[in-house]
Amino acid sequence: MIESLARLNQRPYHRRKLVLIISAMRHYAAALRAAGYDVDYRVAPDFLTGLREHVATFGTRHLICMAAAEYATRQFQQRLADEPGIAITILPNTLFLVERYPPNRPPALMEPFYRAMRRHTGLLIEPDGNPTGGIWNFDHENRRRYDGRPVPPPLRFAPDEITRQVIADLAVACPRAIGSADDFDLPVTREQALQALADFIARRLPDFGPFEDAMSSEHDLLFHSQLSPLLNIGLLDPLETAQAAVDAYRHGHAPLASVEGFVRQIIGWREYIYYRYWELMPDLLQANAWRAERPLPDWFWTGRTRMRCLSKVISRVLDSGYCHHIERLMVLCNFAVLAGIRPQAVNDWFLECYIDAYEWVVTPNVIGMGLNADGGRTATKPYIASAAYIDKMSDYCKGCVYDRKARVGSQACPFNTLYWHFLITHEERLRANPRLGPAVLGLRRLSTDERRAIVAQANEILGRIEEL
Repeated sequence: MIESLARLNQRPYHRRKLVLIISAMRHYAAALRAAGYDVDYRVAPDFLTGLREHVATFGTRHLICMAAAEYATRQFQQRLADEPGIAITILPNTLFLVERYPPNRPPALMEPFYRAMRRHTGLLIEPDGNPTGGIWNFDHENRRRYDGRPVPPPLRFAPDEITRQVIADLAVACPRAIGSADDFDLPVTREQALQALADFIARRLPDFGPFEDAMSSEHDLLFHSQLSPLLNIGLLDPLETAQAAVDAYRHGHAPLASVEGFVRQIIGWREYIYYRYWELMPDLLQANAWRAERPLPDWFWTGRTRMRCLSKVISRVLDSGYCHHIERLMVLCNFAVLAGIRPQAVNDWFLECYIDAYEWVVTPNVIGMGLNADGGRTATKPYIASAAYIDKMSDYCKGCVYDRKARVGSQACPFNTLYWHFLITHEERLRANPRLGPAVLGLRRLSTDERRAIVAQANEILGRIEEL
């Protein structure tokens, strides 16, 4: 096992993410040793140096490794065959169902892909082959605004001696890292991850479905699981995680709409995003279908903006390295699309700020789904909305200096102005998308003077974007 200092410092990652990864590695090494395995654990300048040192020490002639989840690292693994005297065997990546059980030509769109995965795994499938409850997707039931009910917080795990040493080591080894690890409390062992899963299933899954899309200034997670960081490093298995939710439904502990929504995230969305990543790489990294070239505003690194929704969400991410998927999609990516921010800049910010961020999930989810910059290959429409959506699904607009109902004027919410400006600017292209027809048809109600006023105010807003 190798701690690569080059990889740890490839970007200014969030300290909580770095501590999670390295603490989990060191705990795993300790567990293997306790079970009687010989473990060569090295801290090296880079992976290749560490590997060469291992080979020189032990005389290794055959390496067996699991295929990396990221494109560049898998290319590195394949180049290892050029190392003199070394044979290499690359096995499928067991963190993803589509690699463990490769489907035959999976559908290109997420909904049929998800249904195929349901059939393949048997999750929420009845003996007659039909979906449990008679329908595949309960998303229409999962769009309620948070109603103030109590929110059970996730389990917190106090750092042990190993984790405390990791925090100290990385403070020196990764001087450019962002955020703080002083209050680190994430699971770092298999046992702790299973406790976190059981806690979510018992205490938050029942309310997960109805409030899956809700956002709150008071509660960071609401009823979300925050299990993605654990799934992405292998402390939890995707099939066992989804099965735990299904078992809760079968035993009457959670409603079907909540369980189906959670299962869809695990074996639908997560697997689909990974599958699309490998189909679209490496071109996906440079995709920019809307020709957006504006730099990322500096306040993405401070949270200091008068737009309350963005201030709350960005501050939350910078503090904890996490926010849930609707805030990522309908606040952060929504604004980036409407403001014409360069996709690669947004992609970089997500990779650096989130504890569950890896290229396989961030790039297709941000450049593809969130920003629609891949020309619709990941999602069939851009996920854009005015302040009306944010106000409907959150309390962020309450107390904001901007008027959530105004399109123009000194107090008009930038989301409104930029939303209508985006529709006007790309009207012809958007009209050709059947999923956006109703939104574009709203332009018919705007007079020529109203269009001009919106365009003028949008240009003014974008000209002073750092001051919003």
